[in-house]
Amino acid sequence: MNNINSKLLDKFVRVSERAAFGASKYRGKNNKIAADQAAVDEMRSELNKIDMKGRVVIGEGEMDEAPMLFIGEELGNKNGDELDIAVDPLEGTNFTAKNLPGAISVLAITKKNGLLSAPDTYMEKIAVGKNLPKNIIDLDNSVEKNIKLLAESKNMKIENLTACILKRPRHEKIIKSLTDLNVRIKFISDGDVTGAISVVDPNSSVDIYLGTGGGPEGVLAAAALDCLGGQMQTRLVLNDEEEINRAKKLGITQLNKKYNIGDMIKGDVIFCATGVTDGDMLKGITYKGDSFEATTFVLHKSQKISKKITNIVKK
Repeated sequence: MNNINSKLLDKFVRVSERAAFGASKYRGKNNKIAADQAAVDEMRSELNKIDMKGRVVIGEGEMDEAPMLFIGEELGNKNGDELDIAVDPLEGTNFTAKNLPGAISVLAITKKNGLLSAPDTYMEKIAVGKNLPKNIIDLDNSVEKNIKLLAESKNMKIENLTACILKRPRHEKIIKSLTDLNVRIKFISDGDVTGAISVVDPNSSVDIYLGTGGGPEGVLAAAALDCLGGQMQTRLVLNDEEEINRAKKLGITQLNKKYNIGDMIKGDVIFCATGVTDGDMLKGITYKGDSFEATTFVLHKSQKISKKITNIVKK
């Protein structure tokens, strides 16, 4: 049986809950490094309690100067299945520091060798929702072509489509193309994982996510989209020798390869994301005396589980 033991699901939910709780102590305190550190410490501690031989294949990024859950780190109590783990203990360090909406703690788990080990570099991304023709989007298409194909397949007018994109100077050309097409644009300032997942969120109006963001976040988003039937294509952006060497060390040989979800996520997958601050998708951590309330988006592909759960947890 190649599926992840469903009895572990609640344990992984507890991992993202604890990480979110750790980060929540620093909401509005303008200290993103301390918030990230607290999320990392809580996440590591909880992962080490689980019956598994876990290995981090996507860890904390060097860019945040945080004490990492580093790539290759072994986690769990060494009993049980060999599992690959992708973590982002705190997506939205700035959101947390400034107490802005949308910060989450997130992780994804597969059996061994089920996750693409993406380096902490930039990654081109494009994602759309479910019930669409296969391979409808392609990074090598122009923005105009992808938008026209999407509008046709959704039987929508182009001007009624909404595109989600990180507000960054590097996206000026894409933004100009979208504006010229009269597509609605939903800008986000951070929150790359949540942005990509918004294409399958029934409460979201987003039809397409596009632009360049973090590589690790791309794989985490792919894990969620794999469970929810979305489509995604990515390609690493490697700007110099150091980044190329980092990718090669992780076993990436085709540096310009386009990755579809099936290339990034193999087999069964569990995905958990817990709100740190209130956001469109998840409510943030709420303190209740000696407990806290946490809301988590939980997915388990083989069990067809897709739900939001709210738990009261002892501090």
